[in-house]
Amino acid sequence: MDPTTDLRSALLYALKPASWSKLAVPGLLGTAVGVASAGRIDLSAAAFGWAYTALLLVGIVLLNDWADVDVDALKRRMFPEAGSPKTIPDGILSRQTVFRLGAGGLLGAFGTCVWLAGWYGRTEILAVGGLGIGLFVAYSLPPVRINAHGGGEVLEALGVGIVLPTYHALLQHEGLALEHLLPFVPYAMLSMASAIASGLADERSDRRGGKVTVVTTWGNRRARRATEAAWIAGTLAYGLLPPLAPELVTPWAAFAAGGTSLFFGRTMLAWSDAATPEAWGPLRRYKGALHRAIWGSGAVLALGIALGAVS
Repeated sequence: MDPTTDLRSALLYALKPASWSKLAVPGLLGTAVGVASAGRIDLSAAAFGWAYTALLLVGIVLLNDWADVDVDALKRRMFPEAGSPKTIPDGILSRQTVFRLGAGGLLGAFGTCVWLAGWYGRTEILAVGGLGIGLFVAYSLPPVRINAHGGGEVLEALGVGIVLPTYHALLQHEGLALEHLLPFVPYAMLSMASAIASGLADERSDRRGGKVTVVTTWGNRRARRATEAAWIAGTLAYGLLPPLAPELVTPWAAFAAGGTSLFFGRTMLAWSDAATPEAWGPLRRYKGALHRAIWGSGAVLALGIALGAVS
């Protein structure tokens, strides 16, 4: 087999395409809010904003694997046949390669922020973009590693649900006010649900590896209840957007977003009782339905905001 093809396949696997929507959807939402607020679209700013997000994704995915290699290796020893392959423990890429590529992605994202801030003469672009990078560094990398010591779920919800869409919105509209940021609040609540649920399949290995998460602290059942409570809160919060941000969110857009979340969330709830520790299939279906509820509703809200701006 062609070694180049092998390397390309390994890189694609390591970058976890199934998770790309976690950053893509809030980026779309932020762009829609910025365009609707400004009344026009800056295609150059949008292109560089997506370059930042793509490079940030490379850094987040790979450096998180690099930082979690010991716990991932422990999980593989505990459950040799369970779960998806682990990038470093299963030899898909070496630890050195993962670090170099991840660090390159993070540096590239920061360089994009610096260039955009200089080009537009706006320091807030660097401040918000740098904050997004800083939150990830605090989340995954030593010496802080909040993801391993408690509070990682809050940091993820803040970064994915608030900071990233705000960055994209800022690139389109300089004069953002509080009203412009309100559509991100329901998405941040839903992102909290995703952050909590992400630890469900790793409860025993994370606990044995010394990680402090909602799941290792509260256990599987209470963590599922917390996931579902955050999902319900975010879904209901969509309905508050039309009176709070009437210039951006129409009632039908809020209804469509909330309805999308409810539609897919029903499947999540149906799998809830079966999503117990080491029940790999039900856990995968539970989290998959939750992700469809989050990403689907966020994309629908972004579309609704964009259509409302041109109508």
